[in-house]
Amino acid sequence: MHRRSLLKASTALAACTGLPASFLLASPAFADIADGEAKPFSFERLQDRAKALATRPYVDTREVLPPTLANMTPQQFNAIQYDAAHSLWGRKGKLDVQFFHVGMGFRTPVRMHSIDPKTRIAKEVHFRPELFNYDSSGVDVGQLKGDLGFSGLKVFKQPNIDKYDIVSFLGASYFRAVDNTGQYGLSARGVAVNTYIGTTEEFPDFVEFWFETPARDSTRFVLYALMDSPSITGAYRFDINCLSDRVIMDIDAHVNARKDIKQLGIAPMTSMFSCGTNERRMCDTIHPKIHDSDRLSMWRGNGEWICRPLNNPERIQFNVYLDNNPRGFGLLQTDHDFRSYQDTVDWYSRRPSLWVEPTTAWGEGAINLMELPTTGETLDNIVAFWNPKEPVKAGQSLHYGYKLHWAALAPVQPTLARVLATRTGMGGFTEGWAPGEHYPTVWARRFAIDFVGGPLHGMDKNERIESVITVSHGRTQDFQIFALHPEVEGFRAMFDWYPTSDSTDPVEMRGFIRRISDKQVLSETWLYQYFPPPPDKRRYT
Repeated sequence: MHRRSLLKASTALAACTGLPASFLLASPAFADIADGEAKPFSFERLQDRAKALATRPYVDTREVLPPTLANMTPQQFNAIQYDAAHSLWGRKGKLDVQFFHVGMGFRTPVRMHSIDPKTRIAKEVHFRPELFNYDSSGVDVGQLKGDLGFSGLKVFKQPNIDKYDIVSFLGASYFRAVDNTGQYGLSARGVAVNTYIGTTEEFPDFVEFWFETPARDSTRFVLYALMDSPSITGAYRFDINCLSDRVIMDIDAHVNARKDIKQLGIAPMTSMFSCGTNERRMCDTIHPKIHDSDRLSMWRGNGEWICRPLNNPERIQFNVYLDNNPRGFGLLQTDHDFRSYQDTVDWYSRRPSLWVEPTTAWGEGAINLMELPTTGETLDNIVAFWNPKEPVKAGQSLHYGYKLHWAALAPVQPTLARVLATRTGMGGFTEGWAPGEHYPTVWARRFAIDFVGGPLHGMDKNERIESVITVSHGRTQDFQIFALHPEVEGFRAMFDWYPTSDSTDPVEMRGFIRRISDKQVLSETWLYQYFPPPPDKRRYT
């Protein structure tokens, strides 16, 4: 499947993971919906099964769906609602699980199992139409023959168990979670395969799930998953804690290569950036900013913090940031002020950030960032993941442990000043004057980076500070530092970039601020990729 086809289907169905369930009829009597054969379960058995599966040829399990499901619209798919009377855990505790129907582009049957935490015995939950409400969907239930399986799952939590779900797994190995805003944003995946190597990307599937029944008063549950695809298999353990203001997933991933894999993406995440303070090309709307995430943040193995603002480029861009045993990385949404977005439909001000915290040694490799051009907000165009240094060989097994933190902000912050915002605009003239006014103007591009917090907190506004900027081509000049508004404890570093050739190759920029007197570094490292226009566009008229 091509990336844009899958992303289009996932985006069209985004609403279905957040629809309220309050209109569903809940029965006071609860019957166990797991009606399959009792079988012992352990994570060790699942790991062995996934490893053995990798030694056998891949079998495509996609179904030929009855026409009433295969030909449905996204609106019809969204209208199929799980009957809360048949929720997995009977709405008795703080958490409960419901399932997604197969249909439209979701044709791979996903098998669901319930585990008794005391006996470790698992029973399958089989699909049957009585688990769903089809009233507004237009589905011909008479065509639903046999066990079609499910397409995914969603988790609800008290006190909003009748309002919205907080965790969902739907499509390939995609999954999402929310913070206390109840607003979904970016997605994670189990693994990424050959995202950017000149071939069609592969999207492995989670084909089976097992649920440990949690204690009645617990906000934490354990979920196991089996992954399968032409190139890879995997056994995953998700320890998911649904806290009051965030969701934390402790993941134990064991993957096995069926084939040689040139590019393996660990802890991949997918987001959307259309426009923001630094990129205005696609902001010809009523909204000042449109994005699920505004930056890639990296805490390198050597302790350096890096902020890489995201772009919506005119052509695909792929960047590699080498590291050894990274301490963390993530796609962050750092601005949660409604005034920054003026959005009353999609609520970008409420979108969570996603932070990856490795819990095992990941060794040498790189954080990869792919940015795709997009004309708007309907398609995710940002992908980030960890890629091990050595390509994976057929028969090889790898183990990765990590936590995913779904929250407004990352659970850790730089001790140095952090980048608040990046802004770009016309350069080559004095602030407060127009280009070409009272003096000749040479075309340039201006960059302003706002730094706040850390050692800047309480710092004398007259402190002598300088910015240290390097660029891959062109020249920089006109450096200035300004104290920000008194309500903001920080400084703005500003400079102009001038071209020295007709090249339109991306300009790789790197910078930080430091105290002049003792050269003490005061901020995290700012990375940016600027795309200069062709020579005939380098004018202000």
